[in-house]
Amino acid sequence: MSHLINIFLEPGKVFAELKEKPTFVLPALLSIVAAAASIFVYFMFVDPEWFASHQLQALGSEMSKAELEQVSKMMPGARTSGYIGAVSVAIVTPIIYCIFSLYYLLAGKITGNVISFKQGLSLTAWASLPMILASVLLVVGVFTSSAQTSLESLQLLNIDPLLVQLPMDHDWSRLAKSFSLLNFWVWFLSALGWKTWFRTGWGQALGVVMLPSLLIYGVMALMALI
Repeated sequence: MSHLINIFLEPGKVFAELKEKPTFVLPALLSIVAAAASIFVYFMFVDPEWFASHQLQALGSEMSKAELEQVSKMMPGARTSGYIGAVSVAIVTPIIYCIFSLYYLLAGKITGNVISFKQGLSLTAWASLPMILASVLLVVGVFTSSAQTSLESLQLLNIDPLLVQLPMDHDWSRLAKSFSLLNFWVWFLSALGWKTWFRTGWGQALGVVMLPSLLIYGVMALMALI
């Protein structure tokens, strides 16, 4: 239980202990519950009629009037979206954790460092804990903002809306709205864990943990340019 506090105060000490006794259930559950709850709270409090209009408006530049009418009949309402979103987070997050754990297994083989699947899960789960802050801020935003506020506008630590406010049809909107400044904290913790476990330099550690994200955001940046 002390790891939940020390991961923010003495992360090096936490990872040193996790190498021999890797755990992941508690941090993973906290992250999943926080993310799912924040999404659920948003959709329970958003104005349903405004939300439907906002969704159609976002699609307006890409679809014809007839297509929009068809979509509006099939599109789930705000409350239903809340249940779908919460369940989706509970399903997708563990899958992402497993993918990263498999990636660390591969990275370990390439770099000559032996890491187990459980250790990979442990590194992923504990390093991801700062993302809980985004969920907390989202809930705070729900209760302090208008009921006619978009979900992306409440992601207060993302480039958009924290640093810029781009229209939905802007080339860089998708990247700006999906990149959280908390990524830097997560990358640091992940790299610290790798460096602590295998006594590598910061170069290898940062290279290993940032490669997947660089590929993902790199593709998004490339799509924005072309």
